[in-house]
Amino acid sequence: MRTLFYLSESQLERIKPFFPPRVDDRCVVSGIIYVIKHGLQWQDAPDEYGPHKTLYNRFVRWSKFGVFNKIFIELANKTPFDGSLMIDSTHLKAHRTAASLLKKGIPPRLIERTKGGLNSKLHIVCDGHGRPVLLLLTEGQASDYKGVAILQHLLPDNSTFLADGGYDATWLRESLKARGMTVCMPPRKTGNEVFPFDNTLYKQRHLIENVFSRLKDWRRIATRYDRCAHTFFSAICLAVTVIFYLN
Repeated sequence: MRTLFYLSESQLERIKPFFPPRVDDRCVVSGIIYVIKHGLQWQDAPDEYGPHKTLYNRFVRWSKFGVFNKIFIELANKTPFDGSLMIDSTHLKAHRTAASLLKKGIPPRLIERTKGGLNSKLHIVCDGHGRPVLLLLTEGQASDYKGVAILQHLLPDNSTFLADGGYDATWLRESLKARGMTVCMPPRKTGNEVFPFDNTLYKQRHLIENVFSRLKDWRRIATRYDRCAHTFFSAICLAVTVIFYLN
């Protein structure tokens, strides 16, 4: 038998202040979670959650207001920082419904063609407990350098930073060390310089790999169906919130 509600009353109370007044229906929020997690079309949402148009309209409206982004940021900021950070990225395949009528314009769709087809790219910074603390969505062709160049300014000083060799760049090392950060990052195999790094500490990077594995269990995250980038990013923020902050 399927559990109707994805959130308990206590979990809903933690995010309730971010929703518009009088919106406290656990059923609607649970229905939105169900659709995103199981990769359904909105019209295929179980009847127990109410009219599918209500689920869709509220999700789109809340996405435009940045509700799910604010929830993620608030809960992440309230979580005690353990001093360790790690970064990585992954491609999220764009379904034809997301990529149809693809045009350059404003706002950007954040979908580009790679060797694997049309994709978006998700950059994540997580802490030493494997909880995402920063998220960035870019087009699929964006390099890891572009992601870390944007996110590095949001990293706290005097922390430990872990990354794989794909992020190895002199400018990044110098920028982070200037802020008192310990950098644990293997040098590129094709690089001319050799930098020492703590291999034991580096093994903690499996935590961010686990983040991507758990996040891609949500089917509307692993495959992008949303045309609008902000709507898709809202789905990501909601998934991250439920998986890592409302457990």
